[in-house]
Amino acid sequence: MPVLELRGITKVFPGVVANDDVSLALERGEIVALLGENGAGKSTLMNVAYGLLAPDAGEILVEGRPVRIRSPRNAIDLGIGMVHQHFMLVEPLTVTENIVLGREPSRRGLIDFAAARAAVRELSERYGLRIEPDARVGDLSVGMQQRVEILKALYQGARILILDEPTAVLTPQEVSELFAVVRGLTREDLAVVFITHKLDEVMAVADRIVVMRTGKVVGETSPAATDEAALARMMVGRDVVLRLVKEPSTPAGAVLSVDGLHVLDDRGLEAVRGLSLDVRAGEIVGVAGVDGNGQRELVEALVGLRRPAEGTIRLRERDITHDRVRDTIAAGVSHVPEDRHRRGLVLEFDLAENLILGDHTRSPYSSHGVLRPSAVTATARKRIADYDVRAPSERVLAGNLSGGNQQKLVLARELGRDPELLIAAQPTRGLDVGAIEFVHRRILDERAAGKAVLLVSLELEEVLSLADRILVIFEGRIVKELAADEATAENVGYFMTGGGEEGYPGPPVEPEDRGVVL
Repeated sequence: MPVLELRGITKVFPGVVANDDVSLALERGEIVALLGENGAGKSTLMNVAYGLLAPDAGEILVEGRPVRIRSPRNAIDLGIGMVHQHFMLVEPLTVTENIVLGREPSRRGLIDFAAARAAVRELSERYGLRIEPDARVGDLSVGMQQRVEILKALYQGARILILDEPTAVLTPQEVSELFAVVRGLTREDLAVVFITHKLDEVMAVADRIVVMRTGKVVGETSPAATDEAALARMMVGRDVVLRLVKEPSTPAGAVLSVDGLHVLDDRGLEAVRGLSLDVRAGEIVGVAGVDGNGQRELVEALVGLRRPAEGTIRLRERDITHDRVRDTIAAGVSHVPEDRHRRGLVLEFDLAENLILGDHTRSPYSSHGVLRPSAVTATARKRIADYDVRAPSERVLAGNLSGGNQQKLVLARELGRDPELLIAAQPTRGLDVGAIEFVHRRILDERAAGKAVLLVSLELEEVLSLADRILVIFEGRIVKELAADEATAENVGYFMTGGGEEGYPGPPVEPEDRGVVL
């Protein structure tokens, strides 16, 4: 008997059928990967199972018994837990305080912190989620915070665990650790739903794969019975090129030159420490590192969002160290930000307005301080067509687009300026395989056109497959430079975690010829 069964679930939003008669069964002790493009209906279906959304039709059964789940509290009481992509933790509180919040053990009317710590320690040891109960959550890495979320669900009695895009913000090492944790949970007879759009993760961790497209289940298979190409075809509805051919680079002179850069973070602490690098015309330079090693502060300093404390930034012969963002754009720099909602788009603006942000005060979009609607519309329609942004018109609000189309919108604006230098930070974060293919093609097009590209990504395979040179950043410094043909996940990962030359175990086996992996 399935531990959880969804039968004929339908959920309709204004103008969109998010789930169309979807059925799914989950057995004890198995990992089911729910795979699909952004907007396929994966998260909507699981939000229904967790009580965040009410279905318009269909029924839910737990242990063979029909139930009505009106809220997450109902779901938790039924043994269903969910770990969201954006964690819901109280950072100033400790691990223990977060885990027991709302279900604190008490003694004589007071919270029994000793019992709470003991319960957390027992859970963490039982499930292999080792973590310090008294650590403050705000001081933990993203991977450790995710462990806290999982432990919180287990503490609440979850026997069915839904993980929504759980690897979106994890390093490669943390992804491997998460997979080990998930397998350990299933050995304890827990059932796990793993929502993702990443093909390699599905093949590595799933027992069963359910594929959704446009709100419907379009296939079910297992890793042993399929491959990544077949899964991509099922997801997108067409063949997807998983390895783009990358021609040899022929770089010219330096476009970006950074020398002795020091940058402070929001707390006033030094995040970038005497960093130097250059990016030449016609090459992609990748910056690889564990999140939180100064990447964000580096990018913000380069594009004018954060003032450096020391050092110089030059674009060709021009010193742009202290330029404002508007001046940096005018000088020929385009920026694809790591957070498209916070830095890339104004979600309440329509597509046309978003497509001229940063250029809206200049000709042909503005004359004597007044916008020219005809010029704005003409440019918007061309860029929407050129970058295949799926929307009914340029007047649709940016917030109504899927994540992949929002990213295309950012690319359309930034590359539409024909920049000398493209700074791309996490350009495919949260995107599905079809959108990743598109973004990678555009980045390679910029390189082929003789532009300089600085790629900053937490996706190590993305850096390995796109970059001509790889700079490894650790604690705000470039600790190693590797040519593309000598870089592997093993040696780059070693230096990413602070490994020095004296401790490196030696050259890896000869890497295979590598195209651009999606």
